[in-house]
Amino acid sequence: MFDKPAHTSVPIHDTLARRWSGRAYDARRPVPRDQLLALFEAARWAPSCYGDQPWRMVVCDRFADAAAWQRALDCLVEGNQSWARYAPLIGVVAADTQFRHNDEPNRWAQYDSGAAAMSLCVQAAALGLMVHQMGGFDPARAAAAFAIPERCTPMAMFTVGWQLAQEDIPHDMRERELAPRRRHPLGELFFASTWGNGLA
Repeated sequence: MFDKPAHTSVPIHDTLARRWSGRAYDARRPVPRDQLLALFEAARWAPSCYGDQPWRMVVCDRFADAAAWQRALDCLVEGNQSWARYAPLIGVVAADTQFRHNDEPNRWAQYDSGAAAMSLCVQAAALGLMVHQMGGFDPARAAAAFAIPERCTPMAMFTVGWQLAQEDIPHDMRERELAPRRRHPLGELFFASTWGNGLA
């Protein structure tokens, strides 16, 4: 992965600073199974309400099951397909809307599933892998393609793989891929003591 750390306002852990959602994947390079399992082990240990672990993830490996991978690719909107077709792994994150212990609605399921997805992203960054999460997909098509139960809501899809060498990034992707990373200032998003009192 070429060096593209975030320019943070205060120092943060290097793994978090280097996590980013690139699109230029090396289509020739698979993700070894031990590293794939490490991603999902990291997600497994994410926090959740009542320890319910409502996240469910389906992953499709182009090198292991090209037909399943193609079904996943077909769920994405055209703009995402244009670059995701180079990723060795495509997956879907779903949230179980009911608690396991009593089948009551779990209003924290989506929040907890996002935490699991972030854990996967951080583990990927620690391994030198790149993850790109996407909202541009057809949830109904994904549910049908992967037999996702009705009680589980498809929340997002994601790609995983190795970043293409900088010199090999196609010209039409270079500007977006190499642009500086940006975030809103701390004070616009985080507040001290009351809403709107920007933390600085």
